[in-house]
Amino acid sequence: MLIREASAADWPAIWPFFHAITAAGETYAYPRDLDEAGGREIWMQHPPGRTVVAVDESGTVLGTAKMNPNHMGGAAHIANASFMVDPRHHGRGVGRALGEYVVDRARADGYRAMQFNAVVETNTGAVALWESLGFAIMTTLPEGFHHPTKGYVGLHIMYRRL
Repeated sequence: MLIREASAADWPAIWPFFHAITAAGETYAYPRDLDEAGGREIWMQHPPGRTVVAVDESGTVLGTAKMNPNHMGGAAHIANASFMVDPRHHGRGVGRALGEYVVDRARADGYRAMQFNAVVETNTGAVALWESLGFAIMTTLPEGFHHPTKGYVGLHIMYRRL
């Protein structure tokens, strides 16, 4: 697996799984009816942010991540990131590889820490992965996320120093 900077040419491969994941409404605080132009605007970052893709030996996009400063000004030293793995490629270590890459890249870019603002507590696979990569749940916003089948569930804020 290779992780590289995403280009505009990668968007057509990202959009189908990005759309399916956001439309399901189970893991991201994005509108479930987000259209392609809106999705591209959210996901394909401009500097100082960056978007990457994980690809296999044939060039197939397996997953993607975006990273950017969590805030501006005096809080711009804290990074933020989001991740999506094509469900057809779950269980292949793509999420872990993207997580490790993003942490290393944020450290190399001079960030002092990374914060995830909205990890849905019922997304237990992601919570376990981030904890295994050194993130801690700093707090949980009770009923901070409206899950389409589980109702109102908590929304974790997770953090780790770099």
